[in-house]
Formats: sequence, structure tokens, C-alpha cells
Amino acid sequence: QVQLVESGGGLVQPGGSLRLSCTASGRSFSSYDWAWFRQAPGKEREFVAAISWRGGSTYAADSVKGRFTISRDNAKSTVSLQMNSLKPEDTAVYYCAGDSIGGTARRMYRYWGQGTQVTVSS
Repeated sequence: QVQLVESGGGLVQPGGSLRLSCTASGRSFSSYDWAWFRQAPGKEREFVAAISWRGGSTYAADSVKGRFTISRDNAKSTVSLQMNSLKPEDTAVYYCAGDSIGGTARRMYRYWGQGTQVTVSS
């Protein structure tokens, strides 16, 4: 069983930055793919970014490319999302997710965190 705990959300002004972290318990962190998804009120949960355990390849949604960066620290069992140049439309609950074979589809991930709120507003 894998348990995930997110942290780092909060209120930030447009153009600002936040760094989200997700710490995993369990033995499989280094061999799992990890991702961040987000869900705004009234909308479906959507893919944000992912990182593969196979060489650390990263993927990002078009809406966040060039602004958000996903990274992982296997020694700390932590996956992070650095968010820069935040926009009001980035406001959502952000969830980290992990599984042995991930990708960009929500259905590929069995393990989810509880979510952390990010609000971008002046």
C-alpha cells in the first residue's frame, strides 16, 4: 500500500510562485511513475504533469508548459511541482498520484493524495 501526503498549497497573487510537495510512504517510490492532477470547481480532474521512473522523463499539459516543473527525489520519496507565473485559471485542488505504470490518464493511477488547495487571486 502507498500513502501520499501533499503540502505547499495556498493563496498567491497572479504572477507568483508556489511549490507543491508530495511525500510517499511505501517501498516502491523509486520504481513508480508520478503525476500531478488538478480539479477546479465544477470541472473534471485534469492532468498537469508527470515524471517517469524510467530515466526521469517528464510530461506537462500544454496549459502549464514553460511555467510548471515536476521533479522527484527518490532518496526523500518526494515528488514536487514548482509552479511559476501563476494565473487565476490555475486555481484548483491539486492532487499527486502514483503507480507502477503512469502516464497522463487519470485511470492509470491507483494511489492518490488527499489534495491541496491552490488559489491564485489578487
